[in-house]
Amino acid sequence: MLTVPACGAVRVRAIAFHRSVVSVKAAGPNQWVMSEASPDEYLPADRDRVRTRLIEWYTDDHREYPWRETTDPYPILVSEVMSQQTQLDRVVDAWADFLDRWPTVEDLAAADRAGVVGFWTDHSLGYNNRAKYLHEAAREVLEDHDGTFPRDPDGLQELMGVGPYTANAVASFAFNNGDAVVDTNVKRVLYRAFDVPDDDETFERVARALMPDGDSRVWNNAIMELGGVACEKTPACDSAGCPWREWCHAYETGDFTAPDVPTQPDFEGSRRQMRGRVVRTLHEHSELALDELGPRIRVDYVPEGDYGREWLRDLLGDLADDGMVNLRERDGTTVATLRE
Repeated sequence: MLTVPACGAVRVRAIAFHRSVVSVKAAGPNQWVMSEASPDEYLPADRDRVRTRLIEWYTDDHREYPWRETTDPYPILVSEVMSQQTQLDRVVDAWADFLDRWPTVEDLAAADRAGVVGFWTDHSLGYNNRAKYLHEAAREVLEDHDGTFPRDPDGLQELMGVGPYTANAVASFAFNNGDAVVDTNVKRVLYRAFDVPDDDETFERVARALMPDGDSRVWNNAIMELGGVACEKTPACDSAGCPWREWCHAYETGDFTAPDVPTQPDFEGSRRQMRGRVVRTLHEHSELALDELGPRIRVDYVPEGDYGREWLRDLLGDLADDGMVNLRERDGTTVATLRE
């Protein structure tokens, strides 16, 4: 905690900084105190609904990878080590070939290290040290842990070459016993969706607060899938049916920059921007008829014009199909409300 002097006779109870990692409160007549921001400052009040939307989105449809179909820590560890700085689609064949050659941790531990490194090179997986570390980790599982993988992140980090992220991923996906995973994709999601500042400790606090207790396996898969499918560097909010559009700061403001996306993707005037405006406007009003909503979405809205009722009905129809908006007729007029 850092104490800073107050300026003159002015007393301020709280100051909020955009993308700030601290809050400032008056501690006495001559000083302020700066402290770490709570995750509650970034997350929506209806946190359970946010969680449910993401899990349902992931459960309904997600990319199929073979390591997602097992809870065996050995093939999961292999997939995590292979996918470091390597696209997942490129890993699939190499992962299958690796397990065909060394199907168990015992097989890998007994293998000649040169053969493991040669496999890594032949499959263009890069960074051959990862092959050496994986081979050594297999030996440690046998020699130091009686052939049984540690079940928690701290224990897994004792294995050669297994860092905090990999340990947490294996604990989550194999044993449902991990913390919130925070990788580049997750940071991008939290930064855009909830305006979380670009600060590693803050990302971790918010990620932990958001993850439901006892669900690290499905949750970490789901939020990484969100970053890999809907919230990529160039976002696909609508086409991927992002479940967090209703709360998303980037979707409302049109600012899709992120720690790994310093340049704003094209957005101004796009259909995605118009959809975001609809969501934001319906957040502020219980319900609106088309001709009440239209001018709030486009300044050039004219009921019978190119950007009029027909255009707005089409836009709202997409949002209704995505489960975000309800449409009903009232006295011969279409009325829109945000779906609960």
